[in-house]
Amino acid sequence: MAKILYVEDDLSLSFVTQDQLEKRGYEVFSCENGLDALALFKKEIFDLCVFDVMLPKMDGFELAKKIRETNKHIPILFLTARSMQEDKLEGLTIGGDDYITKPFNIEELCLKIQVFLKRKLVNKPIEEFYQIGRFLLDVKEQKLKNGADERKLTLKETKLLSLLVQKVNTITKRENILVNLWGKDDYFLGRSLDVFISRLRKYLSVDSSIQIENIRGVGFKLVVLEERNKI
Repeated sequence: MAKILYVEDDLSLSFVTQDQLEKRGYEVFSCENGLDALALFKKEIFDLCVFDVMLPKMDGFELAKKIRETNKHIPILFLTARSMQEDKLEGLTIGGDDYITKPFNIEELCLKIQVFLKRKLVNKPIEEFYQIGRFLLDVKEQKLKNGADERKLTLKETKLLSLLVQKVNTITKRENILVNLWGKDDYFLGRSLDVFISRLRKYLSVDSSIQIENIRGVGFKLVVLEERNKI
């Protein structure tokens, strides 16, 4: 299920649009202003953003600029009541991928969303390195490095640790991990997942600032006391 960050200060329009998108199978997180949207973006991992341009506290253009400072790949669609060509060009110049002029047809919006989500899957960027406390995860080489020491990981161990670190200090749902690693959410595969989690805990145990918490009935949380930095 694709996760969409939708920012619109017109509450009536926001309610209708969110309802229509959710009926089509999307998970929609809505905000009324740019500042709240930016804070939410820092906490969650989204597949696509839909921003109104005229927003309180921080407009859609400024919000897009802030997001592009940390994420250069996520698709951003602007909703704008402005018809001036200069405004549309500004939106594309600062990092927007497309725009829809209000009033818009929900089918047009859904079509553009589908196009960008498909494109995102084809061109999905892969981070090659993640810093996890004193460890460096080399995704391409499937190695977990700690200074001069390094451990060769299996492909599934690498993928699992990558999933956890992408949502560091927030919960990664159990079913999402199972689908990503094994292709389906299954009880017996869940037992295998627990074994992999135990392995990773053992590998990371030399750094007391790192923990993998089991959130019972929900999933797992990789907790790192110091802020994660990507290489």
